[in-house]
Amino acid sequence: MKVDIQLAQLDEKHLLRKMLELCTYEFSEIQNFDLNEFGEFGYRYLDHYWTEPERYPYILRVKKKLAGFVLVNQATISGTSQNSIAEFFILKRYRGKGLGKRLAYHVFDQFPGEWEVKTQKKNLTATHFWRKALYAYTLGRVKEHRDGLTGWDGPGWIFQSRTRENEATKPASS
Repeated sequence: MKVDIQLAQLDEKHLLRKMLELCTYEFSEIQNFDLNEFGEFGYRYLDHYWTEPERYPYILRVKKKLAGFVLVNQATISGTSQNSIAEFFILKRYRGKGLGKRLAYHVFDQFPGEWEVKTQKKNLTATHFWRKALYAYTLGRVKEHRDGLTGWDGPGWIFQSRTRENEATKPASS
């Protein structure tokens, strides 16, 4: 399966906007989100990914077809982490094929240091995914906060991304 993960370019922002709508739609059941007057959920920070440093939008494609995205930033709440997953989404068609792990591992490897990943308390699917993916990625060296991080009401994980020195301990690709 031909997989491509690339930093989104400015002329691809509209693609992320559309996928963010799909992502938010899925969360609307958990978060009680409503559409705005334009019939959209909206994502107020999207433009910031092209105007502020330390924000990185990635697009996942499978056989050149859009399959998902991840938004990485440094807006952490732990006080120690350098990097955080702001948004993460894989289209339903591509779930269960290891692509979510591939996308997550790719961005973790791009930014060495301490990471923070959080999920909504009611998002059991995401909690299961992150727990499994992060324990595999870190070989169990992850600190899980099942009852949330300070200021966050939901599970969270803190871990170190891999470095070149420990490439030999890297988990098998999925």
